[in-house]
Amino acid sequence: MTDTPPDRLSTDPSSPYFDQPALERGIGIRFKGVERKDVEEYDRPAGWIRVALGKKVDRHGRPLTLKLNGEVEAWFERPAASDAGEGDAEG
Repeated sequence: MTDTPPDRLSTDPSSPYFDQPALERGIGIRFKGVERKDVEEYDRPAGWIRVALGKKVDRHGRPLTLKLNGEVEAWFERPAASDAGEGDAEG
């Protein structure tokens, strides 16, 4: 796995952009210069994020989302599992 998050990622398991290993590492999102923790899906090249619309859900129980346009930055919050063990076992 690389140090660059995917260009598009979703937290919905039924989405084709769902990536469990990337989500387990934690994804930080900065939207229009403000760090956000409520992002359901993002697309960096297209410049948009989807955020939950309060506690409202659709008839299938999935959260209703609102699409916001603007500059999107993404980064991994934790190193990859293969990088995490390097240097820790030396004594």
